[in-house]
Amino acid sequence: MSKERNDIFAKNLKAERYRKGVTQAQLAEAINISESSVSLIERGIQSPSIFLVYDISKFLEIDINDLLKNIS
Repeated sequence: MSKERNDIFAKNLKAERYRKGVTQAQLAEAINISESSVSLIERGIQSPSIFLVYDISKFLEIDINDLLKNIS
């Protein structure tokens, strides 16, 4: 994923997580990664795998497309 795409995904993830009232720690525990990894993803530093994106969408109970919107 390019830096621009990472940044857009990061923004989408953070917005959806806030909307659901979920902390980084809660998300990390639910999808079995470290809280620091969630932080890296939300800052656009680390790219998540498609499987991780799927797990995030399922935990947040959102359509995967909500995490991928505006990424071209």
